Amino acid sequence: MKKIVLVLFVGLMGLTLTAQEKAAKIEFKTETVDYGEIAKGSDGVRVFEFTNTGESPLIISKVSSSCGCTIPKKPEEPILPGKTGEIQVKYDTNRVGPIRKAITVISNADTPTKVLKIKGEVKATEGK
Repeated sequence: MKKIVLVLFVGLMGLTLTAQEKAAKIEFKTETVDYGEIAKGSDGVRVFEFTNTGESPLIISKVSSSCGCTIPKKPEEPILPGKTGEIQVKYDTNRVGPIRKAITVISNADTPTKVLKIKGEVKATEGK
């Protein structure tokens, strides 16, 4: 009986290891986007580009922001192995001052949670 349990346990461990090797992997070109100094009311859209370097389709289930002033948009379709995708982030540039926000990405990748950052500063336009 002990041998049967041991064989089943070892077999299940082997299946688990094989499944992990076939995981999706998400690699971002950069995990921080720097807006630099931008004028109030200017285009606040920026893009985080990524590649699925794993062996399974990458499914991004949720993208959320640390603030209502930042609106992230995730891809709706799975990203196949070797393919690229993007997460679009729109910051409300009518808010003057420093930008320091986090965007949390949740997916089926081998690292299921990634935190992306945006930074910069919105300057008031002269004469207004």
